[in-house]
Amino acid sequence: MTVTPGGSATTTRAVIDELLRRIGQGGAPEHIAELYAAHADWKLSWPDDEHGRASTPWITQRGTNAAAAHYRELAAHHVPGAADTTVERVLVDGADAVVLGEIRQTALPTGRAYRARFALHLTVEGGLIVRHHVYEDSLSVARAFSAS
Repeated sequence: MTVTPGGSATTTRAVIDELLRRIGQGGAPEHIAELYAAHADWKLSWPDDEHGRASTPWITQRGTNAAAAHYRELAAHHVPGAADTTVERVLVDGADAVVLGEIRQTALPTGRAYRARFALHLTVEGGLIVRHHVYEDSLSVARAFSAS
């Protein structure tokens, strides 16, 4: 499927399905990033003062052209081929979508595997993702990357 930016026929569900397909195939960060607007609203559920950025630099607020950097940093800190994501449900209401599921990853620096439930709130406008908010079990992730 080719998603054309600004295409009025592109539905929210089609964009989300394409995003999940590209991520699931281990697509290049730049290829995944093509689905995002240059000025997407990025939020992750971790407060900066409780979780340092040194071991989890992908968990940060982002601004312009953030998608490729996010997916690059995420891949760089996990063991390649040791990941699995279960998408349990995709709920769509107009321009908004919520993806519910569980990720299973292995932290590269420690070799510790973890599982984390997540909810991903996405908003699609003009055929591109303009909101990317992640809510996840950040304690599981922090423990996997912890030196102790």
